[in-house]
Amino acid sequence: MTKANNTVFSRKALLKPVNRAVVKVGSGVLTSRNGLNRRVLRNLTDDICALREKGIEVIVVSSGAIASGLKKVGLTSRPESISSQQAVAAVGQSSLMRAWELAFGRHGQKVAQILITRDDLNHRGRYLNARNTIFTLLSWQVVPIINENDTVVVDEIKFGDNDNLSAMVTNLTESLVLVSLTDIDGLFDKDPRIHKEARLIPVVEKIDSGVIRHAGSIPGFLGTGGMASKVKAAEKVALGGVPTVIANGLKPGILKDVFMGKDVGTFFMPQDIGLCSRKQWIAFTRTLKGEIIIDGGAGEALLERGKSLLPSGIREVRGKFSLGDSVVLLSEDDQELAVGMVNYHSGDIKKIMGLRSTQIKSVLGFKHDDEVIHRDNLVITSNMAAGENECRL
Repeated sequence: MTKANNTVFSRKALLKPVNRAVVKVGSGVLTSRNGLNRRVLRNLTDDICALREKGIEVIVVSSGAIASGLKKVGLTSRPESISSQQAVAAVGQSSLMRAWELAFGRHGQKVAQILITRDDLNHRGRYLNARNTIFTLLSWQVVPIINENDTVVVDEIKFGDNDNLSAMVTNLTESLVLVSLTDIDGLFDKDPRIHKEARLIPVVEKIDSGVIRHAGSIPGFLGTGGMASKVKAAEKVALGGVPTVIANGLKPGILKDVFMGKDVGTFFMPQDIGLCSRKQWIAFTRTLKGEIIIDGGAGEALLERGKSLLPSGIREVRGKFSLGDSVVLLSEDDQELAVGMVNYHSGDIKKIMGLRSTQIKSVLGFKHDDEVIHRDNLVITSNMAAGENECRL
């Protein structure tokens, strides 16, 4: 963590070039006992419109559909079943968008609703279509308001929470900062709602096990994430060279304070070595369909010599996946090494694992490639070093 007296300087320096930002607003910020918190919505839209006047494009990732629907259908807590959550979201989504529309309308600002599922972003073509739609809206001076499509989502394509979605949208739109607004002041060393002595962590230089431990002790309420999912989202965008600020969205003027570089919330520093957009898509946006266990020699070839994954280094295949799916590569002691897109189905990989590339055709009757995963479709997630995740066009 950086020294306290360097916090403001670091924030100002890193936020100065920002011309596009993702602002994720959690359920705890947008909702109150009586439904949507109109006062907070007005405060946030005031700030967002002020940022737009300064030339900063803002993309909103908004939670709150389920929380908004609870009041309307007479429920006091989030239902457990997927079908019930979908029904509540269907009731609440229209109210949520109407509230955003009215709040932005006070400034003559138009908004657009975008509902997506992870399946929309798994497919590279649909991923690029979503990106183009958002960029078109921004060029029309329209604020995109994005939410997971809770009314149709199922477990297999569920983002899990809008924190994860906000990280994906940051990558998708090549935004230069992610601001995650929650109902507490940032990341604390323990839950401040329980421990009065809890201390705010102003800056995180690198997300390690200690940071994860602090985050895991602070749960959410109406939302599905909690602090841990916000920190994981910050970790993902940091690998793309993008900072994150987690701050209290209930405080008036919070976005103005963030973009002025004031010492508010917790600032997560970007990593010096950033993944390009395509490799972020491979590593963090696509659903991981399975696991491949590789031996020490293959691990060294990938990590130390920048090589592709050949069938000879594979020891085990877990799960069922198809050509083009993303999988996790693990060492023989189950340590994650990389994520990559496979050139063969899981069943075919089981047949050729441990063999030389020259034997593939004789075993399968065909050969797509010599490599099970080509280096260009591989993202090293262990001990990231300069150049090893370089994108080749």
